[in-house]
Amino acid sequence: MSNIAKAFEAIRSEHRGGFIPFISAGDPDPQVCLEILGILAKCGADIIELGVPFSDPMADGPTIQASSKRARESGTDLPTILEIVRVFRNRSDIPIVLFSYLNPLLAYGLSEIAADSADAGADAVLVTDAIDGEAARLADEFRKHNLDFISLIAPTTTDARLQTICSISSGFIYAVSRTGVTGARIESATAAEDLVRRARLYTDLPIAVGFGISTPEQICDVWRYADAAVVGSAIVAEIERSTGLKDLPARVENFVRNLVPKGCK
Repeated sequence: MSNIAKAFEAIRSEHRGGFIPFISAGDPDPQVCLEILGILAKCGADIIELGVPFSDPMADGPTIQASSKRARESGTDLPTILEIVRVFRNRSDIPIVLFSYLNPLLAYGLSEIAADSADAGADAVLVTDAIDGEAARLADEFRKHNLDFISLIAPTTTDARLQTICSISSGFIYAVSRTGVTGARIESATAAEDLVRRARLYTDLPIAVGFGISTPEQICDVWRYADAAVVGSAIVAEIERSTGLKDLPARVENFVRNLVPKGCK
């Protein structure tokens, strides 16, 4: 059983929803990023998504675009990220998902990044812009090293493609709550609930919902119909607001503690 499967087993046994925070690796710099990972672990993260900074993050809104830019300007690259994962793994057993676009992985080398990610202690890889045969090839490569391959589905995904995507996925399915780019929203997304219902026809894997989840109320709503909620832009925005301040870690910790709801599911 993979570490991600164990995490969801624990979530189910505790009769609650899962909390999956996202941050950009190396934002605002590698050392502070490592400290933030520890804070997320302390604040109840079940799994952590660690974004690989990229120069053309087309699925991301301005908040995560800016975090990716800060990380790249701090010198963060894939070897730096793998070292962050390695150090964190020596401190915590919370699963880490590397969240990346395809180009950085191709530049590093697919077999090399699969082997080195596993060696560093990562548990899974999510590639935002790999589809169909290319995604299947990636899934096979990562599984050689016991890494789960997480796939994205969206409200616009057809049933035929849902079946294909679910068939090559492991760990969990990431359901995008809406069309468009990442970013905090105010309204709830009814399309996400329908997407989760459709996906469950083709997979027994846990399903996490993300993109625009930014309040305790929205997390509670997601827990009503899905296995976990992913929160990215809201946390990344707090990192941005706190960058350059001496109390950045304390501010992020306070924000995350207030974000995770109590008393629902």
